[in-house]
Amino acid sequence: MPSTIRPAALLLAGCLAAAGCASSTGLVPLTTAGSLPPDATSTSSTTSTTSTTTTVPRDCAPVVMPLPEVIPPTDASALSVLLSEATFPCADEVTVAAIGDPAAAGRAALHAAGAGGPLLLANATLQGLAAEIDRLDPLVITLAGGIDPLDPVLAGRQTRTMPAGLEIRGGIVQGSAPERLLVVGEAAATAWPAVWAAAVASGDTAVLEQSGDLRATKPARLAAIRSAAGAAASLLGPAGEDTGWQLEVIRSGVELPGGGLLVFPDRRLVAFYGHPETPVLGVLGEQGIDGAAATIERMAPIVASYAAVGIPAIPAFEIIATVASAEAGGDGDYSYETPLGTLRPWVTAAGERGVYVILDLQPGRTDFLTQAKIYEEFLRLPHVGLAIDPEWRLKPDQVHLRQIGSVGADEINQVADWLAAIVRDESLPQKVLLLHQFRYDMIPDRQNLEMHPELAIAVQMDGQGALPTKYETWNALTTQPDSGRFWWGWKNFYDEDAPMATPEEVLDLQPTVYLVSFQ
Repeated sequence: MPSTIRPAALLLAGCLAAAGCASSTGLVPLTTAGSLPPDATSTSSTTSTTSTTTTVPRDCAPVVMPLPEVIPPTDASALSVLLSEATFPCADEVTVAAIGDPAAAGRAALHAAGAGGPLLLANATLQGLAAEIDRLDPLVITLAGGIDPLDPVLAGRQTRTMPAGLEIRGGIVQGSAPERLLVVGEAAATAWPAVWAAAVASGDTAVLEQSGDLRATKPARLAAIRSAAGAAASLLGPAGEDTGWQLEVIRSGVELPGGGLLVFPDRRLVAFYGHPETPVLGVLGEQGIDGAAATIERMAPIVASYAAVGIPAIPAFEIIATVASAEAGGDGDYSYETPLGTLRPWVTAAGERGVYVILDLQPGRTDFLTQAKIYEEFLRLPHVGLAIDPEWRLKPDQVHLRQIGSVGADEINQVADWLAAIVRDESLPQKVLLLHQFRYDMIPDRQNLEMHPELAIAVQMDGQGALPTKYETWNALTTQPDSGRFWWGWKNFYDEDAPMATPEEVLDLQPTVYLVSFQ
C-alpha cells in the first residue's frame, strides 16, 4: 500500500487535464500534502483564527481499503464520503465542491489529486459532510463552486477559495498497479470528480461509463479495465442489472472476430452456407471435408465487397450441423446429427483465422434445444453462434418437403434462455442467435420472442427466387410491429436466385443488413 503521494500520481493529475502542466493556468500549484501554496493568503477566507488541527505529524498517505462489489445508485455527496472513508485515514487538505457546478467540481478534482487529499461533493449545505470532515481533521479546506465559507460545518476551520483553472477531462484514471478498479455508471456520473481525485491519489484505476451496456464502452476504457487485472472491482451506480457480468466479460479479455464484445452494429457477417461433407447443400461444402482454409480464401473477395464505412465485413461459416433427412433414421427424428469430430476442424480453423461460426439446426421431429445441446462444446467458444431453421422443424405426422415446418416462440425462448446462460457462465462476448424465416407461419408468434442482452438475435430472410419476389418477402417480414427488435440478414442463392442480388443492392436495403450468407 502506498506510503507517500507518488510523483506519478501528481504527474497523472496534471497531464489528464489535457492541457499541459504549466503554472500559468491559474490553478493553485500542486504541493506536498499538508503545506499551503504561496498564494494561499490571497485566496483564502478564515472563519476562525483558532485551528483545531493537531500539530503532531501525521501520515495521511492514501490507504486502499476494499469497497463493496456493487454500490447501488446513491447521492453523489454520500458516494464521495464513502470513497474518502475507504481511501484516506486523514487529510491535511480537503477539497469541497458543489454538485450543482460540474465545471468547478472538475477543477476541484484536479486540485484535490495534486494535494493528495479527498474531494467531497456537497449538496445545498455541508451537513452531510460534517462527520467526514471531522474524521479527516484537515489543516485547510479548499472550497470550489460557490460553497459558502460561513457554512456552520466550517466553523473553526481554515478555508480558502480555489481560483479558476483547468478541469479534468476524460473518463479514465489508470493506475500502474491498482488495488481497486472503480467503474462508475450513469447513475453515479455526478460523483465522477470525487472518484477521479481518489483514484489518482490512491493509484486506483477508475472508468466512467455512461452507456446502457458496459460492453459497448470505448476501446480505451476496455483497455483500462483489463489492465487492472488483479484489482478488486467495484461498480458505482451501475448502469443496469447486467453490469456485473458484463464487467466480467470485459475482464476476460476475449473478443469477437474483428474485435469488440457486441456482434452488431459494428460488423457485418458474410457467410458461406452448407455442410463440409457435401457440395449439394451449399457453397461451403464445395471445397471438401478438409477445405476450411480454401473456403476462407475463396470467401475473401466476397467478404470485402460487403464492407462499408463504419461497418467492417467479417467472414463467417454457417454450417448445417443437423441436416434434414428424407429417412427417419434410428432415432426417428428425420435429422442427421453431424458428429462433433467432423465439425471440429472447421470450428478450430475459424477461431484461428478470425472467422465467426454459426451452427444451423434442422431438427426434423425433435426440438431445437435437444439438438443444440449436442454442440454445447462448440457453443461455449466465443466465436460460435447458433441458427434455428424452422422450415425443417416437423410435427409428429410430417415429413420434409411435403410441408414447410414451423416453430413457436416458446421453443425458441427455451433455446435462447439456455444459450444466454452459457454466455454468462463463460463470460463470453455476445453470441448470434439467427432465425431463418421467409413466411409468417414459420414463426407464427414471433412477437412473443424474449430478447436477451447476451444474444444478438437476428432474422434472416432466406427465401429464394426472382429478385422482385425476394424484395416483396423482405418488405413483408421487416415491416411487422416487432421488426425493430431484431437485426436483419439476407441470403443469396447462387443457383436459385434470378438474378442474385449484388452487394450494392443488399447494402441499400432497409433496415440495414448485418448478416449476408451464400448458398
